[in-house]
Amino acid sequence: MLDPRTWTPATFPADMPPLLSVVIDTEEEFDWSKPMDRKATGVTSMRFQERAQAIFADYGVVPTYVVDYAVASQPDGYTPLREFLADGACVIGTHLHPWVNPPDDEDVVNRNTYPGNLPADLEAEKLRVLTRTITEVFGQRPTVYRAGRYGVGAASAATLVDQGYDVDTSVVSATDFRPDEGPDFLHCPIRPYWCGPGGQLFEQPVSVGFAGLLGQAGKDVYWKAMGATGRKFRLPGILSRAGVVERLRLSPEGFTADEHQRLTKALMKAGARTFTFNYHSPSLGVGFTPYVQSQADLDTFLDRFRRYFDWFFGDLGGRPATLGEVRARATNAPASVAPAA
Repeated sequence: MLDPRTWTPATFPADMPPLLSVVIDTEEEFDWSKPMDRKATGVTSMRFQERAQAIFADYGVVPTYVVDYAVASQPDGYTPLREFLADGACVIGTHLHPWVNPPDDEDVVNRNTYPGNLPADLEAEKLRVLTRTITEVFGQRPTVYRAGRYGVGAASAATLVDQGYDVDTSVVSATDFRPDEGPDFLHCPIRPYWCGPGGQLFEQPVSVGFAGLLGQAGKDVYWKAMGATGRKFRLPGILSRAGVVERLRLSPEGFTADEHQRLTKALMKAGARTFTFNYHSPSLGVGFTPYVQSQADLDTFLDRFRRYFDWFFGDLGGRPATLGEVRARATNAPASVAPAA
């Protein structure tokens, strides 16, 4: 998945409008400032997912909930999603948080919170357990995957194809997680591509990129500024305020609707026509993530959905699409992946 020799850019019809997919990291609540804990498996925030689901309904958006084991194994976690699924109002995918996903054969240390860092057979077995649990609970086998902490590794693509997945959305383009023992995505494309065995896996990168005078070319400048010396002198903030380069993400978590628009325009200028709007399910409750700590925060958070959707589906002329629908639009799609037994 990370080897550039295996990439084949996905191609789309010339008249295809911009497409927006919503992907929700659907997971347990935990303290983001502390190390991961196997015992942190609360899913209280799942009762609040209707807050965003009502907005999606207004815009014809069918979101993809990528679900981890804590959610899929507890009635309080999966029951709200089963109701959405029964109405055809969502898609269920897979989200592997290895520290709360059996088998518990690894130490819970930072390196092992990235699934792709695990021994290949352990990563595969954890995914097998999670896939089976989701299939049993929701009555259909998931085919969309996002690694916990975006932590894909050398064996991940082959494991996904082997287990019947045909879409991955773990890659955070132009981003380097190596300082935290994670993967290096610095040179991964910002646009969708085919990868894995036989080029069968469709990769839709997370919508992250650079705006400002340098555009996507500001990647190298930004990451140099993020070095120890640059952070000491607060260079990333200086570059952003000067309008030279700013790193943005298509998420209501920490980014405004105006920033969403600037990022979308910058990515489109670089050739992107498919986008993902992402957030974490606990952010729909108050006090579960750093982004929503009060009712006012929640109101602002949800307002960012509507403001961006109004612009994307109105002014920009975009359309909503699930990741499976985006994959199907590709004009150079290989044969579908056959589900594993």
